[in-house]
Amino acid sequence: MTATRHSDRRPADGSPVARVCVDVPLAHLDRPFDYLVPAELDEVAVPGTRVKVRFAGQLVDGWLLSRADDSGHTGRLAYLEKVVSPEPVLAPEVARLARAVADRYAGNLADVLRLAVPPRHARVEKEEARDDEPGPTAVAEAAAVDPRGWRDYPSGPALLRALTDGRAPRAVWSALPGEDWAARYADAVAATVAGGRGAVVVVPDARDLDRLDAALTSVLGPGRHVSLSAALGPARRYRAFLAARRGQVPVVIGTRAAMFAPVDRLGLVAIWDDGDDLHSEPRAPYPHARDVLLTRVQLAEAGALVGGYARTSEAQLLLETGWAREVVADRATVRARIPAIAPTGDDPQLARDPGAATARLPSLAWTAARDALRQDHPVLVQVPRRGYLPSISCEDCRTPARCAHCAGPLALPSAGGTPACRWCARVAAAYACPECGGRRLRAAVTGARRTAEELGRAFPDVPVRTSGREEVLTDVPGGAALVVATPGAEPVAEGGYGAVLLLDSWALLTRADLRAGEEALRRWLAAAALARPAPAGRVVVVADGALAPVQALLRWDAAWFAGRELAERRELGFPPAVRMASVTGPAEAVADLLTAARLPADAEVLGPVPAEEGRERMLVRVPRARAAALAEALHSAAGVRAARKAADPVRLQVDPLSLF
Repeated sequence: MTATRHSDRRPADGSPVARVCVDVPLAHLDRPFDYLVPAELDEVAVPGTRVKVRFAGQLVDGWLLSRADDSGHTGRLAYLEKVVSPEPVLAPEVARLARAVADRYAGNLADVLRLAVPPRHARVEKEEARDDEPGPTAVAEAAAVDPRGWRDYPSGPALLRALTDGRAPRAVWSALPGEDWAARYADAVAATVAGGRGAVVVVPDARDLDRLDAALTSVLGPGRHVSLSAALGPARRYRAFLAARRGQVPVVIGTRAAMFAPVDRLGLVAIWDDGDDLHSEPRAPYPHARDVLLTRVQLAEAGALVGGYARTSEAQLLLETGWAREVVADRATVRARIPAIAPTGDDPQLARDPGAATARLPSLAWTAARDALRQDHPVLVQVPRRGYLPSISCEDCRTPARCAHCAGPLALPSAGGTPACRWCARVAAAYACPECGGRRLRAAVTGARRTAEELGRAFPDVPVRTSGREEVLTDVPGGAALVVATPGAEPVAEGGYGAVLLLDSWALLTRADLRAGEEALRRWLAAAALARPAPAGRVVVVADGALAPVQALLRWDAAWFAGRELAERRELGFPPAVRMASVTGPAEAVADLLTAARLPADAEVLGPVPAEEGRERMLVRVPRARAAALAEALHSAAGVRAARKAADPVRLQVDPLSLF
């Protein structure tokens, strides 16, 4: 696909100008560049293909965005050097979406396109579609969906009817405890397909993806959808991507890698548990899957479904602005489905058990676990920290144990292990407290493995299973057992758990984070949803019952808490009530960028505050109506610094998950 001699080149007869996004991650070059299409590449140089072009004397990758009859460039245009592949992998709708996402997050189009389209796999491109792969027409002939799965939610059946009729409903769904959320999402997707349109569904992790994959296979049949995940490997991921791009399947599900998935006639985008931080992309320009999908809704005029056991402030804002409708069960149904939930720090419990305020496993939690095990039901114990003793201190003076080399926290890997630094991994075998000289150590924070060890001694005849970073369990049998899990790694128990114990609540509630309460409630609800309904199921949260997140858990009222959180953030001027950008880097570089930025007149600059590795962070706050102006100003300033070849990098993040 390359030209043999440059002197023999002549432009293509029709639309000879190619507008190319050059894959160069510099803000001042974030615009299309015009090239001539040589006649020999006319047929294969179609919009959406990967190309090679000469740029600043080097051969670089690029994306052919469009073809035109002429160029606004007055100088001489260079020719395309090569069409890497005739496969138009960049769909026009995805190209528009990528530009919108780059503008929203003050980023570069090239960076977003790298997230949107997986790396090329030449062998997979050459594979022919199998005869048993259905086309979009066959899939669109799916039968009508039975709405009875949504009967516990008064507006649920209407949501399915709207999707089947080809309309674009937008809903925020609060799932009941014990709900088979994957089956409900499969119903919504099937209704969309029955209406002749496609769907994209994004979930936090591989366990959720496997569950949704099984549910969709059951409803749509095999081969009617593909899964996209970075964990699939290059070949499988690219094969699934091409199946969607070529229109062989109308449904794409996946982790955040699927948020840009190309789908013909998009009718629904859905996201499960949008508060999970796994939905936030760690690479520039750091987009959040929820916001990318909602942007797709606007561009494609599709329906939207934002669901979870908890509700984020961002989802609450969608409801309060009238952008979406609420799909919830009535209170009578909620009361019938929830387990019995009790805190350990309220006055009645303290009267019966004075040690409940300080005990890690108060008598109420102990009794709930014992009773469930006697009834041959499993018990789930949620522990916020993984490891054995992730934080230790001096036994004598309680001074936190720190590494002598880097001042990082020391941890104990096992009962007979040697303390080691969590930051630099150096062993501190001869540790002595710098305050009192003591050499004895005690637990400051107890991890999941130590908890499992303690419970194993307390219930010697009961099997103990752990689920966490090293090994995440998907499900467990329904017999008597203790399951110790970190948040997000709780396995599903056959028939539900007889008791769920939520330990070390202080570790979640006292984090220096704007979302600490919201995140604590999200993790608690996800674990409590796995319990049996009352009276067979009990949930004990080791926390003061007067705290707002605990109150929301007791009543199973995530909507109330989300409304409260959003109201407080409006009052204090925090996202999502406002738009806020974080500028992080060396102090001089941050000041240089903000000086170059033509910020909106009503912008408020906050800081600086210390950041990691000796850098600092400044925050810029504007009303939501000025969000586009803020992003444009920051991106333009980054372009000025890039053009000057400024040495120190600065990281720009719009609405980052963490502000502190």
